[in-house]
Amino acid sequence: MSDNERLARTHQLHLKRKKVDARVRKTRDALGDALVALMQERPFDSITVQDVLDRANVGRSTFYSHYSDKDDLLMSDAEEFFEAMSMALSVHGDTSERVFPVREFFNHLIDAQQFVLALRTSGKLHANLELARGQFARGIERRMNELPKGEGIPVHQRPALAFAHAGALLSLMQWWIDRGMKEPAEEMDKLFHKIVWG
Repeated sequence: MSDNERLARTHQLHLKRKKVDARVRKTRDALGDALVALMQERPFDSITVQDVLDRANVGRSTFYSHYSDKDDLLMSDAEEFFEAMSMALSVHGDTSERVFPVREFFNHLIDAQQFVLALRTSGKLHANLELARGQFARGIERRMNELPKGEGIPVHQRPALAFAHAGALLSLMQWWIDRGMKEPAEEMDKLFHKIVWG
């Protein structure tokens, strides 16, 4: 199973855990997919809610029963993705000493380069990264609580360390993207965990 298939499965498991009605999930997925596709075709500011509705084949009242506007749709989709990614190792019962699935995440970024560029161009990347930091910190703290290596870290220090490691991960990601994603995702995973465990 590829990293992307594993990631998709993780996302689906997370959604099942939330017990979202299948029709609601299908609608939200269609709207999110439509916005992502449109963002790769033209500037975010030029995309209207009607453009998203037309692409997703969803009615206006249905859209507004879920989201307030296209920004809300973008951030809601991002939050679900970041939460699923940050909890993936715990959900899958991963037995490694990894606190975050860096390899899988970075491989996803390789596949989604055009979308990452669209986020940068739209000016929405910073807001997405702030959202990611919070979700990643929660996932990292959870892993620190689960792993034997984490037992040596005082419980009251774990939230601060997890937040710092989430920031380090995003800085590492930005460095990697700025360099053209040259280093293999596996190497970046090892480097990040060297930062975490010393």
